[in-house]
Amino acid sequence: MRKITLSLALSLFSLTWALAQTPQGGGARPDSAGMRKDTSAPMQTAPMGQPTAKPAGPAGKPGGPGGKPGAIPTIGRAFGKVIDTTGQPVAASALILKAITDPTTKKRKLVLIKGMDTKANGEFDFEDLPIATPLVVKVSATGYKGQDINFVIVPSAANNSQNNNSPYGNIPSFEKDLGQVKMTLDMTVLGSATVVAKTPTMKLDMDKKVFNVERNIVSAGGTAVDVMRNVPSVNVDIDGNVTLRGASPTIFIDGRPTTLSLDEIPADAIESVEVMTNPSAKYDASSGGAGILNIILKKNRKKGYNGNLSAGIDSHGAPNAMAGLSFRQDKFNVSLNGMYNAMNGKTVGNTSRYTYLDSTTHLLQGDVSRNKGHFMFGQIGLDYFVSNKTTLSASYIKVHGEFKPTEVSQIQTDSVLSAATKTNYSSRYTNSDRVFDVNGAQVGMKHLFAKQGHEWTADGSYFGVNGNSSSIYTTDYYAGQPGSAILGNFKSENTGFAKPAFWTVQTDYVNPLTSKLKLEAGLRASIQKLSNDNNTYTLDDAGNKTLDSLGTSNYKSTNSVYAAYATITSSIGNFGYSVGLRAESSRYTGDLLNNGEHFKNTYPVSLFPSLFLSEKLKHDQELQFSATRKVNRPSFFQLIPFTDYSDTLNITRGNPNLIPEFTNSFELSYMKTFPHSNTLLISGYYKYTSHLITRYQDSGVNPIGKPVLINTYENANNAYTVGGEVTSIDNITKWWDISLNINVYNSHINTDNLKQPSQEALWSWFGKFNSNFKLPAKFSIQLTAIYQSKTNLPVNQNANQFGPPNSSTQSSSQGYIKPFYGFDIAVKKTFLKSDAAAITLTMSDIFRNRWSDQYSQSAYFAQEYDRLKDPQLFRAVFTYRFGKMDLNLFKRKDMNSSGMNDAGSSLQ
Repeated sequence: MRKITLSLALSLFSLTWALAQTPQGGGARPDSAGMRKDTSAPMQTAPMGQPTAKPAGPAGKPGGPGGKPGAIPTIGRAFGKVIDTTGQPVAASALILKAITDPTTKKRKLVLIKGMDTKANGEFDFEDLPIATPLVVKVSATGYKGQDINFVIVPSAANNSQNNNSPYGNIPSFEKDLGQVKMTLDMTVLGSATVVAKTPTMKLDMDKKVFNVERNIVSAGGTAVDVMRNVPSVNVDIDGNVTLRGASPTIFIDGRPTTLSLDEIPADAIESVEVMTNPSAKYDASSGGAGILNIILKKNRKKGYNGNLSAGIDSHGAPNAMAGLSFRQDKFNVSLNGMYNAMNGKTVGNTSRYTYLDSTTHLLQGDVSRNKGHFMFGQIGLDYFVSNKTTLSASYIKVHGEFKPTEVSQIQTDSVLSAATKTNYSSRYTNSDRVFDVNGAQVGMKHLFAKQGHEWTADGSYFGVNGNSSSIYTTDYYAGQPGSAILGNFKSENTGFAKPAFWTVQTDYVNPLTSKLKLEAGLRASIQKLSNDNNTYTLDDAGNKTLDSLGTSNYKSTNSVYAAYATITSSIGNFGYSVGLRAESSRYTGDLLNNGEHFKNTYPVSLFPSLFLSEKLKHDQELQFSATRKVNRPSFFQLIPFTDYSDTLNITRGNPNLIPEFTNSFELSYMKTFPHSNTLLISGYYKYTSHLITRYQDSGVNPIGKPVLINTYENANNAYTVGGEVTSIDNITKWWDISLNINVYNSHINTDNLKQPSQEALWSWFGKFNSNFKLPAKFSIQLTAIYQSKTNLPVNQNANQFGPPNSSTQSSSQGYIKPFYGFDIAVKKTFLKSDAAAITLTMSDIFRNRWSDQYSQSAYFAQEYDRLKDPQLFRAVFTYRFGKMDLNLFKRKDMNSSGMNDAGSSLQ
C-alpha cells in the first residue's frame, strides 16, 4: 500500500510540475518536518523517548506464550497520563520503568525494563510488561518534582462480567490503569537570579538552520543587522541589506510578514533566526526562490517569573537600554519587553563616475554622513491556556523612531567640451528628519486533538507603519576650489509620507493519518496596502517654497495574494518523502495621484509543486533532495511608467512591460552528526530564473532637454546560480567551539535582450567563521570573521522597500562588488550568584577592513563607489537577570543517563 501511495504521489508531482511550467505557473514545496526514521523494526534496546520493541513471540523464545519454562509472561500493559496541578498535560516527561524483582532470577534488585517520553497530550502506554512482578515507574519533568509509582499487574476481573460475549469464555485482563499522575512544581528563588540553560549557538536541520542569538555576544546592544552578520549563509552589506546565496530573502517575524526593517529590531529582543533556503509550502511562493529569514522574538514559557535589565553605550556616545519581564501562572503566560536604542553612525564614501552622453563628464564626490537618532521598541505577549488541548495567544509590538541624518558632499565635475576641460566645484549639505511609528498585532489559536500530532492552528496578524520624512538640500557653487568665493547656491526640500500595511490571515491543519503518513494543509490570505506621497520644493532665500511638479510622486496601491496548500509526508523504512502543491492567485491595483492614472493587473491561479526526498543512513547520516518552483511578481513601484526627478542623482522610472519571473530550485544535502553534537552539513544547489527582474540604467532626456541617466527595471532573458555550501559545528573541548560556513557559487545574468552584452559568469565564495571560548574566572570570548570574494551585485535588493530606492546608480546586471573582509570580537564576564550579572564588551570591524567597493559600467557610464561605515565601533553592555526559576532545569538529560546506568544496581 505504501509503495502504491508513493507511486501515485510521484506521478501527481510530475504532472503538476509539468503543468506549472506554463506561463503564470509556479511552485511550492512541502514541509519536510515529519520525515522520521522507521522505528517499527524489532530491537532489543530503544533510545530514550521511544518504547522498546515487543519481545519475540514465537514458541520457544522467552517472553512468548511458548517461552522458556518458568519465565514470567510479559503480557501486561500499564498506561496513564501525566498532568500538572492545573490539569494540563506535561508533554515529554521522562518515564523509566524498572522491575523491583528480577523477573529471571527472582532476586530483589532494580532492573531496567524500558523507558519513554509522554506524548504531547501527556499520555503514556507501556506494553509487554511482566505480570505478577513488583514494578516502579520513575517520572521526571523539567520544573517538577520527580515521582515514583509502584504497582503490580495481576489478572483483573474486568472481563468476568456476565456481559462478556467472547466465544472463548471469560478472559482475564492484564492491564493496569495508573490514572493521572499529578506533578507538583519544584520552584526556588535563586538569589534573585535566573538560571539559563546552555543552548547551542547553531542547530542544523535538513530544511533550515537555526541560529541562537542569546549566545551571540557580539551583537549585544545592537540591532538585527548585527545579528545577521553572524548568521550562516547570510551576507550583510554596508546599508544593512541582507542576501541569502546572492539573492534578497523575505524577512518574517514569528512566521509572518513585517514592515519593520532590520535596524528597527533590537538584537536583545531576538531569540533565534531560522534560515530557510528552501521554504516549505506553508510560505508564499512569491519569495522568488531567494529563501526566508524568520526572526523569532523572545517569549518566556517557564513556570514562575523572570526578568532582565540591561544598559550600554557605544564609542559614538549612543546609549541603549532594555527591560523585560515574563510571568507564567496557572492558565496565563505574560511577557513584557521594552527597549531603547540610540544611534550616531558615521559613514564615509567616495564616488568616481564617467558619464558618456552628449559630452563626457567625470564626477568625483566625497561624502561624510551621520545618522543620529533613536528608536524605542515595546512588546507584550499573552497566552491563555483554555484547556490542556486549546491555547489562545495574542501579541502586540510598538516601535517609535526619530532620526536626523546629515550628509556633506564635496563634488568636483570635469566636463570635456571639444578639446577643453571645464572643472566645477560644489558642496552639497543634506539635513533630514525622519519619524516613524510601527504597530503590529497578532492573535492565534492552537488546538490539539486526542491523536498525537493531530492539530489545528489559526491566526491573523497586522503590521503597519506611519512614516514622515523631510530633507533639505543646500548646494553651494564655488568660483574655484572649495572654500573660495561662493558664486551662488541652490536650495530644495523633499518631503515624504509613507503608510505601508500588511494583513495576513492563515490557518493550518495537520493530521497523522497513520503512523507513517501525515497530511498537512492550509489556507492563507495576504493583503498589502501602500500610500506614498513625495513632493519636491525649491526654496528661495526667504524660505518660500515652490512646488516642483517633476519631483512629485504620489501614489497608492493594494496587492493581494490568496493561497492554499497541501502536503503528504510519509516514509518507507529509512526513506522519507513529501510531496506538496500550492495554489496562488494575486492581483494588484494602483493609482498615480499626480495625474489620476489607474493601474491594475490580475494573475490567474498558478500551481507550485514541490518535492522532498530523504534517506536516513547508518551512523547518524542523512541525505535529502528537494525541488521547488517559486515566483517573483513585479511590484507597483517597478511597474508605474512615471519618471521621478525628486533626486537628481537617482532619477527613477517604472516599466509597465515587466512580467513575473519564475525560479526552479534544486538542492541536494548531506548531514552527518558526530559525537559531542558535532555536525557537518554539505549542500549543493542550482537555481534557474526565467525573465529575471533586474535594475537597469538607461539614458534619457529630462523635460528641459538635458541628457540624463535613468534607473529603471527590465526583464533579463534568464539567470542561473549554481553552488555548494558547507556548514560545520565543532565542539572541540568543553571550553572551545567553532562554527564555519563556506559558500562557493557561480552566477550569471543573460542580458542579451537588453542594450548591452551579458556579463561573464563569475565564480565567487563567501565565508563566515565563529569561535567561542570559555575561560577561567567566568570570562568568555567570541571572535567572528567574514570574507566575500568578488561577486555580482545582488538582484532586487530594494524589493521590500516602501517608496523609491535609496540613491544608487548601481545595477545588478551591470557590475560587481570587490572583495572585502572583516573581524569582530566580544568579551563577556559574568558575576554575582548564579551568574546573574554580566558585562559585555564588543568591537566591530577591528582592523577597518569592511569597505564596500562596487563597480558598474554600461555604454553610458563607468563608476566606482566605495564606503566605510562605523569601523572599530566599541560597545559596552551591562545585563542583570532575576527571577524565580526551576532547580531541575538542566537535570533531565542527567536523569535519563543515570537511569540507564543504574539498571543493574542493587536495591538499597
